[in-house]
Amino acid sequence: MSTPERIAQFEKMAAADPTNEMAHFSLGNAYLQMGRHGEAAQSLERVIALSPGMSKAYQLCGQAMIGAGWTDKSVDILNRGYAAAVERGDRMVEAAIAQLFVSIGREPPMIARTASAATTAGGTGTFLCKRTGRLGTQLPSPPMRGAIGNWIYENISAETWKEWIGQGTKVINELRLDFSRERDQEIYDQHMREYLGIDDDVVAQLRAGSPATTLSLLPP
Repeated sequence: MSTPERIAQFEKMAAADPTNEMAHFSLGNAYLQMGRHGEAAQSLERVIALSPGMSKAYQLCGQAMIGAGWTDKSVDILNRGYAAAVERGDRMVEAAIAQLFVSIGREPPMIARTASAATTAGGTGTFLCKRTGRLGTQLPSPPMRGAIGNWIYENISAETWKEWIGQGTKVINELRLDFSRERDQEIYDQHMREYLGIDDDVVAQLRAGSPATTLSLLPP
């Protein structure tokens, strides 16, 4: 499904249910991919209002605002997002927001980690999760076949994967996805990659060296 088609789908869903945060998030992300920065920022601000702890929404909203030329307005969003990422121990989003600060000639805020945040960031176990920077346990095997399944096995802890399964269930329910439709599978896979921090460059590199597979539904 093309990006304009996805935008039309998510616009309809967001209009039908203004409280559907995943519809607004998907719409904002699709707008951003099309360079429609002002509309992306507005959709992502709605996500933040509905789900203030979703650190990724702050990152994309700040990026959209910068793209729209709303640099001063982006600073508040980026500050709040940086604090949310630090509190959640979301190191990849924290680093991405820090880069956005640098892109507008500012320094990231100095935020002291609370005892609870430090504990969360530290974690227990011996496997270091690339997404969170927390120690945990490694998955017993790749969660799906193919190079991306192997990447997840090598970089994402079992604890973070479990968190994604919970978030993925929310994506399925709120976006009313039907996996008999290929486009719905693609939407789910995109949310999974965004959640786990598998950016487009990583996907391209991995797919270049392995046969194409459906990412999320194939057993190992």
